Amino acid sequence: MARTKKTAKKEIDNAEFFAALKAMEEERGIPQKFIADKFSEAITIAARKDYGGNDIVSCVIDPENQIFTVTARKTVVDEVEDFYTEISREDAAAIDPASIENGFVDIKLDPSKFGRVVAQNSKNNFRQGVREAERGQTLAEFQSYNRELVTAVVQKIDPKTGNAILTIGHNDATLPKLEQVPDEVLSEGDHIKVYVVDVKDTEKGARIMLSRTHPGLVKRLFETEVPEIFDGTIEIKSISRQAGSRTKIAVWSPDPEIDAVGSCIGPKGTRVNKIVEELAGEKIDIVKYSENPVEFVSEALSPAKVASVEILSEEPKVCKASVPEAQLSLAIGNKGQNVRLAAKLTGWKIDIHPESGFFGE
Repeated sequence: MARTKKTAKKEIDNAEFFAALKAMEEERGIPQKFIADKFSEAITIAARKDYGGNDIVSCVIDPENQIFTVTARKTVVDEVEDFYTEISREDAAAIDPASIENGFVDIKLDPSKFGRVVAQNSKNNFRQGVREAERGQTLAEFQSYNRELVTAVVQKIDPKTGNAILTIGHNDATLPKLEQVPDEVLSEGDHIKVYVVDVKDTEKGARIMLSRTHPGLVKRLFETEVPEIFDGTIEIKSISRQAGSRTKIAVWSPDPEIDAVGSCIGPKGTRVNKIVEELAGEKIDIVKYSENPVEFVSEALSPAKVASVEILSEEPKVCKASVPEAQLSLAIGNKGQNVRLAAKLTGWKIDIHPESGFFGE
């Protein structure tokens, strides 16, 4: 009866151990196998001290099958000269009758005994291993998000810097104030979309650079809302953005039957309106891309109507756009915003002139 209780106790301990491994994987994202391997390594080192430091001890921890064994393999001999590595025939036969024929015997050791030793002597090494695992997991998780759009939860806002601490998956990251949309107010508990600009492995761990102002955020939002962009039927050729105010995006399709601009706008503006809502009301101009710079510049100055575009220089790229006087302020935009974004979208320096020729002549 006593043996049964002891066996049951050991099974319970094993069950608790594997339950703890599972909990750590779920809560901290560290694979059970990694933790098991670290424990196995530490236990093996600790157990070998009882056998003169000889390499005869092995520890198997298998989370999938919930196996946890520690054994010391001794060679069966007629006369024992090395107590640590050898065992007599009589003693070996008492443990395992087949050992005489095999020439060795595996002696089962109590894992809990060495577990205590590990806890006392190998705690720092194990913790370091766990930290390395967490760092590796964080890096791998963040790298899977690189150049992608992710949903994050706002945990808190630093009252001094204005930086937002976000939770992404199992990890926290910082959205700097400079990468937040101007005048956008973030609150704890908000679910927001952020763009992962880059991920770097530094001495202090994985460093993830997040942004709400990067043009890549708009690109990924369009890929999410417009299936034709996601499947490649429509291409985004270029994007220029003044976060929080206005974005211009140039789209094109190799299929002349497809209305690239109309597809991005969606029926009654449903597609683009979802993106505008996500960007807190930021205006979005969707224009048709063209390899013809005259046509492209004319489109890029939307919503202004352009009378003509004249190429002044191919290198550097400089052109002159003539617009009706009534469209002049619209073409230039508030504080030059519209023409500045059009220039960035097309790659051409654009000089705006009234169609009458009075201005600038």
